[in-house]
Amino acid sequence: MLWLELLGFLVLILIAAEVFVNALEHLGEKLRISEGVTGSIFAAVGTALPETMVPLLAIFAGTQNVQVNQEIGVGAILGAPLMLSTLTMFLISLAVLKKRGVQGHFTPERTGLKRDMNFFLAAFGLSCVALFIPHDSGQIRFLFSIIMVLIYFVYVMMTLRASAALVQDGHATEAGKPMFLSKVGIPTTLFTILIQLALGLGLLVAGAEGFIHGIEQAAPILGISALLLSLMIVPLATELPEKVNSILWIRKHKDTLAFGNVTGAMVFQGTLLPAIGIALTPWVPQKEVLAGVVITLVAAAWLRLMIARGQLRVWHLWVNGALYVSYLVVALA
Repeated sequence: MLWLELLGFLVLILIAAEVFVNALEHLGEKLRISEGVTGSIFAAVGTALPETMVPLLAIFAGTQNVQVNQEIGVGAILGAPLMLSTLTMFLISLAVLKKRGVQGHFTPERTGLKRDMNFFLAAFGLSCVALFIPHDSGQIRFLFSIIMVLIYFVYVMMTLRASAALVQDGHATEAGKPMFLSKVGIPTTLFTILIQLALGLGLLVAGAEGFIHGIEQAAPILGISALLLSLMIVPLATELPEKVNSILWIRKHKDTLAFGNVTGAMVFQGTLLPAIGIALTPWVPQKEVLAGVVITLVAAAWLRLMIARGQLRVWHLWVNGALYVSYLVVALA
């Protein structure tokens, strides 16, 4: 019954994310903003909400076991960027392998992709440094948290500022399918789009809350810690919306949306959530945690290097997949 319960909450999370993302695409089209903004900010934040809700609810309103709450929080915070920078990139390459081949090119809008990776590497690098700051140094930790929040604020401002020029260059957002509420006869207006956004958010909160309690019960059954389970299982489950949407976009040759959806989520989850973790949890360099942070930074740096060279090929993302396997070997050893 526990596994059926977890599966049920997972399905609820996925449905909620799909409802939310569908409304976000229509919001981007309605506001006449670029694919870069829709992918890196709107879609990224929307599809990042499942894994965002899990650590937030675990830390602020989780179970009665404070240690389990903190382990779930830290695991979910660090596991999401790890999954996005490694396994998700690898799955994107597999989705186009047949059509584009091993030497095939990806063609996302490079300015936005470079900006995403630069901000992520800077912020996540700070979160790695914060692992070695003593927990009783509260003021220093708080300063790190403030800096990381400011980094995301600057990132959003720069991305929005670049939107108008991108729209003029033909990178305007276009919704891929009708809004779900329109299928029951409700017209697509800004008001109804916001209603669907609120509906998706409410379902995400309910699904994440149920998932937290399921993890607390599953960890002792499997004989592993809630930290390791959260690092591996929670991101794998809650990152599915990103993977599905990006794979659909990449197969339609919407490379900017596909990569922006992933890299934008990396920036969001590499700034705001670690800021909360640094301030409110025992942010310490345990083996599983440190290995995940280092491998995430290596994967992101590899992607940034390939972008800097002016070409991003299908096989380049296989390195990211190999890094995920490396993490599993280290974590489970």
